[in-house]
Amino acid sequence: MEVSASVRDHFIHLVKDIFPNLTTDDPLYSVLALGSILFVAALIYIVARLIVRPQIANWVYKSNNKWDNALQKHGFFRRLMHLFPALFIYITTPVLIDNEAVMHGMVIKSAQLYMLYSGLLALYAMLSTVEDVYNASALSRRAPITGFIQVTKLAFAIITILLSISLIVDRSPLLIVSGLTAIAAVLLLIFRDTILGFVAGIQIAANRMFNTGDWIAMPKYEVDGEILEIGLTNVKVQNWDKTISTLPTYSLTTEAVKNWRGMQESGGRRIKRAIYIDVHSIKLCDNDMLERFSKIRYINDYIDKKKNELRAYHRDYSIDESDLLNSRRLTNIGTFRAYLEAYLRKHPDVNQELTLMVRQLPPNELGLPLEIYCFSAQKEWVKYEKVQADIFDHVMAMLDLFDLRAYQRDGHLSLLAHREHSAYGNSNESRSTQKDDQEKSESNQKSNDE
Repeated sequence: MEVSASVRDHFIHLVKDIFPNLTTDDPLYSVLALGSILFVAALIYIVARLIVRPQIANWVYKSNNKWDNALQKHGFFRRLMHLFPALFIYITTPVLIDNEAVMHGMVIKSAQLYMLYSGLLALYAMLSTVEDVYNASALSRRAPITGFIQVTKLAFAIITILLSISLIVDRSPLLIVSGLTAIAAVLLLIFRDTILGFVAGIQIAANRMFNTGDWIAMPKYEVDGEILEIGLTNVKVQNWDKTISTLPTYSLTTEAVKNWRGMQESGGRRIKRAIYIDVHSIKLCDNDMLERFSKIRYINDYIDKKKNELRAYHRDYSIDESDLLNSRRLTNIGTFRAYLEAYLRKHPDVNQELTLMVRQLPPNELGLPLEIYCFSAQKEWVKYEKVQADIFDHVMAMLDLFDLRAYQRDGHLSLLAHREHSAYGNSNESRSTQKDDQEKSESNQKSNDE
């Protein structure tokens, strides 16, 4: 109080030196006092902005900590500088301006509101810093906190608005909150997506359902790409065509979503594709075919083993190998299936620890599906597609060596059949014409003889 009185006396003495007849009750005094306060507050802000803030920035960049760099990035120190002039105005206004003056309450409330919102912005910067530090840690792979950070920001924003209203109307914040219960239904309608997003965020974090960087697919929304951000109300997904889709957060818990994280964390990416074998090309293997197959490195042991098994079977049951009705023989499709499995077992880009098989699916009007089911060790999209293409390039090229054909619905077959039919019809017609001509010639010859 003594300091305040001394400052006030010195200011009044300074003003009377300039305006001898001016009193503290004169409105001009309040204007001069307010102008002086604002002038000094502006000087404080300029000094803080031009001297203090650069010095703080130098300390931040010289330190090895990451959190202070994040504070600087999000403007925490810049926003904090606004508190000093507002605090100066709030402290010096009661000293220089009487409580009964009209502008006293207005200046005090303005300073309080300015400090309140400056503090809110500084708090936002702190929360953003916490989010950045968390996202840079290993914990971010387990659960995102962007939604919770946004909920916290929203909560502080609501508190700030309530405090601002209470300052303006000079009422207790509790009284204002009690009055909001009357419009609770309206607030629930307004903040419907926010509430649903908050609940969904809790479910996502608690169950570790999704995280930033996960590859998800939602056919309903034509979404297929990586999650960029999981917010309070929206989720941003960058599709593989580089477009960005925005979804409601609660849709991740209420709609069907395929998360490819399991594939990315596993040892391989699945290859599951079938080729259709023309059933007319499937046949029993003769000795020449077996001799040719035994020269293939991957299945020479398989051929020798099967020959010994069949020889033992025929000997045990006294069956002549030349007896086609009762003897057992290998098929080209079965041998080809064994070859493909052996080929995949030796492939360097196929994970041998996961499921690997070559199986037949039920035949249909397109032929006999022969499916390759394995896992590529290369999980990156481009490399995965290359591995898959190389495998099936080899499969298609090897069909002819096993006397097999892939089924292909050729549109030109009907045209060829039509041409063959036309050629056959023309040939019959020509033969019929020749026969008629011959009969006429014989008839004329007979008439001439008579």
